[in-house]
Amino acid sequence: MNELADSHVHLDDPRFDPDRDSLIRDARRHGICEQIVPATRRRDWPRVEQLARQSGIHAAYGLHPLFLANHCPEDIAALQAWLLERPGQAVAVGEIGLDFHAPDSDRETQQWYFRQQLQLAAQLELPVIVHARKAMDEVIAQLRRQPGLRGVIHAFAGSRQQADQLLGLGFHLGIGGTVSYPRAQRLRGIVQSMPVERILLETDAPDQPVAGYQGQRNLPVRLLNVLQSVADLRCTSTTALARQTLDNTCSLFRLPVRPGVEAPSPFTAD
Repeated sequence: MNELADSHVHLDDPRFDPDRDSLIRDARRHGICEQIVPATRRRDWPRVEQLARQSGIHAAYGLHPLFLANHCPEDIAALQAWLLERPGQAVAVGEIGLDFHAPDSDRETQQWYFRQQLQLAAQLELPVIVHARKAMDEVIAQLRRQPGLRGVIHAFAGSRQQADQLLGLGFHLGIGGTVSYPRAQRLRGIVQSMPVERILLETDAPDQPVAGYQGQRNLPVRLLNVLQSVADLRCTSTTALARQTLDNTCSLFRLPVRPGVEAPSPFTAD
């Protein structure tokens, strides 16, 4: 059985309350041995922490741009304190980023929270999990101002030029259910030719269902569908791709080293 890592899954989501434990067990039975759960609001941090303790997942903590109404400036200091009080518990700062999809998005405030969290990640030598919707150029500009950061652009949906810029900054691209749709030709072309060492697989469950399951709650086990889609595009075996993307995830987030996984280099911020 292939061992896999889901680099982005919201197991804390209330939509999983009725059957969370069984879904986690099912994912493990199918080889999904590592799962990273990024929190999105301050009030969610304790829930994600408890889930990490009870279920063996990996926690990340951040302030998501879509929940701007739930944040206050004091949350930045609270996030710093939360992370400092739990050394080694968080694998990343995230989910953070920019989302300019809505016409009335408060871009200035979003950018302030994003900058503050990027700076915090650099200070604490943690990678970042970045949300970027209709704001990829602005995200890239902010990342350029924090050289030396490591991280992943979750659910990447940008252009080839943007992908090249992010890869040039040392970032990984998170690839999820969108890649399984034939109409996603631009993304599929990027996935087909980008360095395999920079690919992370994700479900974003319960969101972003794979092709054939539109309108349904996405499940952690659907990572197998994402794996198959990417393997088909790259004309490689699911075994080889699973191993490589597991290695990529363990290296980026400094997860416990498994046999065959190269230990990550020490974080350096210029």
